[in-house]
Amino acid sequence: MQNVTLNVMGMSCGHCVNAVQKSVGVLEGVNQVNVKLDEALVEVEFNESQVTLDKIKETIEDQGYDVK
Repeated sequence: MQNVTLNVMGMSCGHCVNAVQKSVGVLEGVNQVNVKLDEALVEVEFNESQVTLDKIKETIEDQGYDVK
C-alpha cells in the first residue's frame, strides 16, 4: 500500500469533496480517500500494483480540479 497527499486546487464546497471522493474511490486499487477541503488536500491510500498515481491525478483533473 502507498499513501500520498495531493495538493488540489479549485475545491470549494461539499459537492467538490463528494465529486473527488466518489470518482477516486471507485478506482480499482484505491482503499481510502480523504479530502481536506480547508487545506486543499486529498489523501489517498492505494495499491500501486493496481492503480498508478498518474491515474489518480488524471481522475481528479477530470472532475475539473488542478493537482499541483
